Amino acid sequence: MAKATQESRQSFLERIGNLTRSATSLRARIRKGINRAPETVNVEPRPAEPEKVTREAVAPEGQCLYAIGDIHGRRDLLEQLIGKIEEDVSALPETATSRTLVFLGDYIDRGLQSRDVIEFLLSDRLKSFERVFLMGNHEEALLRFLNDVNFGKQWVRYGGAETLYSYGLAPPNTRASLRSHEAMEAANQAWDKVWTSFRQNLPQAHLDFYQSLQHYYVAGDYLFVHAGLRPDVALENQTVRDMLWIRDEFLEAPQSFDQVVVHGHTPGEAIYRDNRRIGLDTGAFISGKLSAARLFGKDVSFLTT
Repeated sequence: MAKATQESRQSFLERIGNLTRSATSLRARIRKGINRAPETVNVEPRPAEPEKVTREAVAPEGQCLYAIGDIHGRRDLLEQLIGKIEEDVSALPETATSRTLVFLGDYIDRGLQSRDVIEFLLSDRLKSFERVFLMGNHEEALLRFLNDVNFGKQWVRYGGAETLYSYGLAPPNTRASLRSHEAMEAANQAWDKVWTSFRQNLPQAHLDFYQSLQHYYVAGDYLFVHAGLRPDVALENQTVRDMLWIRDEFLEAPQSFDQVVVHGHTPGEAIYRDNRRIGLDTGAFISGKLSAARLFGKDVSFLTT
């Protein structure tokens, strides 16, 4: 990866990291009305960049695949993107006998419409498509919190607070817990209350959804996964942790895999494509750009809100 590309990606990651808020500041944002969805920029579907790609990958015959990047609690953008995909489907040739949506994970966290995203994904709006739902590291974090109340303090630091708010719960302010033993005990009790309420009130359909998520999906010459794969490791020996969390070891490795890897997880200012991978996380929760790749036959094209 070129130095300029590394610096650009790092800069974008730093900007996103700087926007991670504590539960206390999030409450202040909500009181000020900042939970209103920000304006988005409409971008026309843009073609792939063939000058950068020499590897020919082919989707299964007759199957048109739409891979969708990290949503992060932005139902508004998801609805926009699905609308664009529906328009695109209407123009497909008759040889497209099946249409599949492949979601790359990270449906929740960071965006205050997290619960609404799950409701949309479970609605009848998508029933005309075959659907594949992959797990992201943020869904893994939610499931971990369901089993371990102590994980909540870590989860809220990278987006879980917004998910809890979307389900009608306020994560405790634990800053004061460092001042005394009594304050720490009070914070722990507050977390116990939030944890118990979340477990009791999480809709069964949502729990079933989170627990049913796949770790990867293969179709033709493409492999879909949330974060990526570890180089020089056979698919059957890849770890779930790498598939959900890996970054630089995958992004910067020169080795190709048996399939072109389509992934999210690492946000960039634009869609990335080379001979090894297609990266579709364009930082939707803050950029207003939710992106998808359309893979049909040998053709590759992109749609973005």
